[in-house]
Amino acid sequence: MAWITKPSGTMKIDRRAEPYLTAGMRKDLTERYLPRYERKMAALLPALHMVQHEYGWVPFQAMEEIAGLLEITAAEVYDTASFYEEYWLKPKGRHLVSVCRSIACEFCGQTAITEAVKSALGIDVGETTDDGVFTLIELECLGSCGGAPAILIDEVLHEAVTPGQIPELLAKARTQSNGHGHGHH
Repeated sequence: MAWITKPSGTMKIDRRAEPYLTAGMRKDLTERYLPRYERKMAALLPALHMVQHEYGWVPFQAMEEIAGLLEITAAEVYDTASFYEEYWLKPKGRHLVSVCRSIACEFCGQTAITEAVKSALGIDVGETTDDGVFTLIELECLGSCGGAPAILIDEVLHEAVTPGQIPELLAKARTQSNGHGHGHH
């Protein structure tokens, strides 16, 4: 888990007039989730999940809206969202490139694969290309140790990849429609 510096009071928050937490989401949380739990805090993960599913990430403004609905602080929402790796605190690209960094893959040359992606896209791990097309991450294990080194591009697993194949794999992904899509599937 990477440590991220907490946003200070000077952090600029991008705001939009339209709330991220839609009327439908609020209704769902209020009627379906809140009655089940003694503490409103328990509805925090379902709330984060709804936002993430809808937008592909969790904007800070959405965290504030969730905090307001659940009567907790925005800091509590942020702490929870930043703790779980599945929540994205910044927008991710249309295509997610996940390089496996398990022991098996590392042993079979995973670092060269990560480096090939970094140089092909001009970004570091955890970053998104300026055009918003690709985000690069490393995962602990893709469960494909027999096919190491492995790389996942959106939902497609590529095994026994070589650094030389990376540009071609990325070019193919670029021509395909959105990987995870933003919003509805």
